[in-house]
Amino acid sequence: MSHYCDLAPGHPWHGPYHDDEYGFPVADDTALFERLVLEINQAGLSWLTVLKKREAFRRAFDRFDIDRVAAFGETDRTRLLGDAGIIRNRLKVEAVIHNAGVIQTLRDTHGSFAGWLDHHHPLTKDEWVKLFRRTFRFTGPEIVGEFLMSTGYLPGAHRDDCPVHQRILSLGPAWNGA
Repeated sequence: MSHYCDLAPGHPWHGPYHDDEYGFPVADDTALFERLVLEINQAGLSWLTVLKKREAFRRAFDRFDIDRVAAFGETDRTRLLGDAGIIRNRLKVEAVIHNAGVIQTLRDTHGSFAGWLDHHHPLTKDEWVKLFRRTFRFTGPEIVGEFLMSTGYLPGAHRDDCPVHQRILSLGPAWNGA
């Protein structure tokens, strides 16, 4: 079975994501929100499709400004569903807007989205999935697992012999007892 560490290096889209983002600890709420939005939008599609549309997502969702996205109204929904640069799926668009509002609430109760994640860490993947399903929209096992691996909360983003793995370990990802 191929691993992302086998496929990504040298690829114009996967390579930079693999080498500089995937699995690295993320504490910034805007970056966490972006990653959640991208994972939600990847459902049913290839990660390459999402990476190629990433800049369009940034423009469409106001650079993932949580407060601005949470305030999106019907005009914004219509705009998003007409934007060929992103994935025009009503359920995904609605989930992104709803989840921005959830993150606002998490900031009130835990100081930040990262604070909420840290508060619940460590959990098993199954426990995380149950928590995310109770808290957010459009967050099944694959989306939650990839989101948490990609942001350093669950292991498995890289093979142990991948050079990037050692860089991540030096940063103390949550899954490694940090």
